[in-house]
Amino acid sequence: MQQASQRFSEQQRAQIDQAVAEAESKTSAEILPVVATASGRYDRSEDIVGLWLAMIGLIVTWVLLPTAHAESGSWGGTPGWVGLLAMVVVAVAGFVLGAVIASRVCWLRRLFTPRQQLRDEVAARARAVFFDGRVHHTAGATGLLVYVSLYEHMAALLADQNVLDKLGQDAVDELCGALTASLHETHPAEAICRTVTAVGERLAPVLPRADDDVNELPNALVTLDD
Repeated sequence: MQQASQRFSEQQRAQIDQAVAEAESKTSAEILPVVATASGRYDRSEDIVGLWLAMIGLIVTWVLLPTAHAESGSWGGTPGWVGLLAMVVVAVAGFVLGAVIASRVCWLRRLFTPRQQLRDEVAARARAVFFDGRVHHTAGATGLLVYVSLYEHMAALLADQNVLDKLGQDAVDELCGALTASLHETHPAEAICRTVTAVGERLAPVLPRADDDVNELPNALVTLDD
């Protein structure tokens, strides 16, 4: 899967930066757009695919490998210990191969990952960025995080207390829903620009920019590859 840092051209980054600067020129809110390659590791899907491939390998080995039949006096079969060793080797190789394939094929890993787990991982990573990225620590409690996770095809908007008081959680959820819909229709850069512009328009009347407002967060896209 393409890394978040490689998904945006210099022109697209400049468009996002400009959208943030224009939005913040109307409001005291501090808007930070963040795009992550993925929000979780999702090891469970790798285990499931590995287990299925190991089972298929065992079945094929059992069907194809000839075995010795002592009761019939056959000399053309394979000794039992050889068959057992072959099945162990096939099972281990199948599990490892399945885990590797699942780790590299995004759609396959998503197929075996519950959608609720995807939502939970995106929400948890967004909260971590919100608090660790100093979005929550602005002087006026006016931080707003626009978070997009590419692997999950999901987004989250987290707002600090003053923004929530002025805008309301329903409005934040509505903006997040519009961002998620846009991500399915256009490039993430365009979707983020639309959302940032909408945030600025919503906040301008209720949280206008003060004369002594200080820019506390960078007006630039942040990408997370790990």
